[in-house]
Amino acid sequence: MIRINLLGTPKSRRGSGGRRQAPVAASGGEGLNSVVLGLIAVALVGGGLLLWNLMLTKETEKLQKDLQVQLQENQKLAGVKQKYEESKRKKELFERRVKVIDELKDAQKGPVDLLNLVADTVNGSDAVWLETMTNDGRSIDFTGTALSPNAVADLMANLRRTGAFKSVEIKETSQDGSAKALQIFKFELICEIGKLESKEQKKTA
Repeated sequence: MIRINLLGTPKSRRGSGGRRQAPVAASGGEGLNSVVLGLIAVALVGGGLLLWNLMLTKETEKLQKDLQVQLQENQKLAGVKQKYEESKRKKELFERRVKVIDELKDAQKGPVDLLNLVADTVNGSDAVWLETMTNDGRSIDFTGTALSPNAVADLMANLRRTGAFKSVEIKETSQDGSAKALQIFKFELICEIGKLESKEQKKTA
């Protein structure tokens, strides 16, 4: 009798142990690819960090060089500033010395100018003669003789017009009886000293 196996599935042979062999597991290709990709990523990250580190190092070196240049420039400027300040101090000291010398000259010249002014004023007044003059630094007292009271009044007016005196007052006047042929009057004036301007100042005024 003939049997036909329609399913087409061979029966296991008893000689083979009666067990089917398990299918062979798939190869590890996918795991290997993941490891390779991970190594590549790590290499890229490491390379990027290394490149960034090199850039930072170069930038730091550049900044340090620029800093050194700026420090040197600041040192030069500090030296220039110190020389300028020293020159400025010398100039101010020189100007103060010149000012003191000028003040001393003016102090010495002041009485001379005042004496010349009084002398010119007396000479410009008619019929008056100056005998003595005392200067205490604040006022001038001087005595003289005149041929008339009007001559004394004219002298006082001329002294006021000079502008060198704050006030011109007569202290005493009397007639000299020793001169019988002439009518002579003795007088004493007190003149409070004001600010005396030099001829140069009058010209520039």
